Amino acid sequence: MARRDKHDLIVVGASMGGVEALMGLVEQFPKDLPAAVCIVLHISAGHRSVLPELLSRAGPLLAVHPKDGEPLTKGRIYVAPNDRHLLVEQGRVRVVKGPRENNHRPAVDPLFRSAALAYGPRVVGVVLTGAMDCGTAGLLAIQRQGGLTVVQEPADAYCPDMPRSVLEHMKVDHCVPLEGMGALLSRLADSPVPRAANGTKGTKGSKGSKGSKVRSSQGLKREMGKLKGDPEAVNMPPAEGQPSHFSCPDCGGVLFEQDEQGQLRFDCRVGHAFTDNALVLGQNRALDVALWAAVRSLEENAALARRMASHARERNHAHSVQRYEERAREVEHQALLIRQVAMSGVLLPQEAVLAGPPDPQEQQSN
Repeated sequence: MARRDKHDLIVVGASMGGVEALMGLVEQFPKDLPAAVCIVLHISAGHRSVLPELLSRAGPLLAVHPKDGEPLTKGRIYVAPNDRHLLVEQGRVRVVKGPRENNHRPAVDPLFRSAALAYGPRVVGVVLTGAMDCGTAGLLAIQRQGGLTVVQEPADAYCPDMPRSVLEHMKVDHCVPLEGMGALLSRLADSPVPRAANGTKGTKGSKGSKGSKVRSSQGLKREMGKLKGDPEAVNMPPAEGQPSHFSCPDCGGVLFEQDEQGQLRFDCRVGHAFTDNALVLGQNRALDVALWAAVRSLEENAALARRMASHARERNHAHSVQRYEERAREVEHQALLIRQVAMSGVLLPQEAVLAGPPDPQEQQSN
């Protein structure tokens, strides 16, 4: 490098237990921190986040929900707003409503990957407490581009899943408890990027498995383009991976599967992305929607059959009355079975499905 760049961008991801962890982290920062800090916390889209206010009160740095295109300033904290991804470009942030990743928007991995592309070895990526395995793929990208990687000690985390997933798939630069992490990040931000940093750091996790790799810079660029709606990136299949037998829970498109340092990841054409664990949750959510849609459709069909039976009875069409009432009973039985499945989450025995609706004459005799 012609000049000794420093680690002037810190990106942080957290989920369950993240509010307390983030407040505990930012209170350790000095008021003259020589780096910009970008934070993604998985939050619901239906409620306004007050995280910037909480972080501003907890520490000496101002925290804000940035506007799209706002310049990156050292010593300031940028927090992803509700229902928007927070991304990084050279010298500025982007706030976009791109496709969900791991069923979240904002999501941790898009921020990490965008930072890896824009700032390379100048980035410090941090994964704190959280459920599931979000942040692993993004931290792999940061490491691949030569950046530094920091993870909260799992035993110190309120929810250890995210830190533990990172440690299972890669060798990080630092694994420390939350207490003292602020001082560590301050030292890293003030340290120069090694001259040898070239984005080819070693990673761990695949153990030599065939086809296991980290996504290329070209693949990352296309993913970021889809999130931002770039014309050159949209309407194109994922740059890497092979078509799978699975469909996207969010849009129904084909998912492309890739083994990324031992972590299975799935991406669709429009940009929805999932780890294997997140895909299971997405499928469960889609199944729940489908089951309740089936219940609604069947119950409406049964109600229509009852109405037709009543109309036939008024016209003294006995044969039609019998036919519509039989139809109503059959459909009501099917709706009840599916409602029970949707409410319990347990599949009914095959015998219950094949038995059919109860005989009204037997019910009367009982």
